[in-house]
Amino acid sequence: MSKNVNEFNSYREKMNEKILSADNIVLKRLFNLDTNTYMEGALPVKTKEMLGLVASMVLRCDDCIKYHLGKCKENGISSAEIFEIFAVANIVGGTIVIPHTRRAVEYWEELSAS
Repeated sequence: MSKNVNEFNSYREKMNEKILSADNIVLKRLFNLDTNTYMEGALPVKTKEMLGLVASMVLRCDDCIKYHLGKCKENGISSAEIFEIFAVANIVGGTIVIPHTRRAVEYWEELSAS
């Protein structure tokens, strides 16, 4: 994996551990709800991750975009599918999403190289 991917994953894991170790019931429930939302259900995990990626791009959250790109990679989503996801996100979110698409393409390339 690239340095950028490793740094993102390491930081996310470290900070999530700190947050959860604070033993705040609301934060723990929120994290649990997030985990359960993306589990297999009426929609497959792959579809949920694609939806999460579009939402993250429209909301312009680069950390969320990286997270969902990683999950998309884990779930076998192809580059052709990723670029269609990017197209949907840009149509829904408008041109303000383009800078996030640039960073998303760069991160996807790093994920794909490893």
